[in-house]
Amino acid sequence: MKQILSSLKLVSATAGLMLLPTLASASSILESDDFVGISFWLISMALVASTAFFFLETQRVEGKWKTSLTVSGLVTLVAAVHYFYMRDVWVETGSTPLVYRYIDWLITVPLLMIEFYLILRAITNVSGGVFWRLMIGTLIMLSAGYAGEAGYISPLIGFVVGMAGWAYILYEIFYGEAGKVASDQAPESVQSAFSTMRWIVTIGWAIYPLGYFMGYFTGAGPEASAASLNIIYNLADVINKIAFGVIIWNVAVTESDKAKA
Repeated sequence: MKQILSSLKLVSATAGLMLLPTLASASSILESDDFVGISFWLISMALVASTAFFFLETQRVEGKWKTSLTVSGLVTLVAAVHYFYMRDVWVETGSTPLVYRYIDWLITVPLLMIEFYLILRAITNVSGGVFWRLMIGTLIMLSAGYAGEAGYISPLIGFVVGMAGWAYILYEIFYGEAGKVASDQAPESVQSAFSTMRWIVTIGWAIYPLGYFMGYFTGAGPEASAASLNIIYNLADVINKIAFGVIIWNVAVTESDKAKA
């Protein structure tokens, strides 16, 4: 009972923290035909619900899995807070919330990469090189993307360099040390989760360059480009933050239940 009360207090405090931005800044009316704004609203609420779920479920899993599940909750928590601000920027101005978007990614994408390291560390010894290689690829990808979208460099150069950073990440999780440790030393459930996570980073993350392309290389007008870019980015965040966390939750629960049996 004490654990349940403690969990409920944690979730209540988290939800209150996430709702502060919306209470402070919700001053515009969401129009029924503003599909981009609607997508921001739907995803911000989904992220709040996911955060509550992940934090509650930390009470259900073994200690070695708690960190991974907590990080999943932190990813959706950080994203939810930023989505409140991004939603208001879009509804009030109709412009792309570029700075908030990249601040969110600068925090959440490295946390997602850490998850690969954490689930491997939970089942075997793995070198810190895995962590740092994933961080380097992440920072290259994000910094190039932001520089291209913000106009500091050519959008094309930003796109190419960002894709190179993404390719570096894919190499590490498929063919580098992380991929080899997962295939050689991980139990079946962890291998399955790791494989699904890899394909999310491969297929799910491919949605982001699609959004970048739709926003900058189609020749469409500014309004149409901004709408396409934000809807695609929002869809990608649902897959790559919430679904990614659900995979972590599933392997954590599966391995914990096996240990208790």
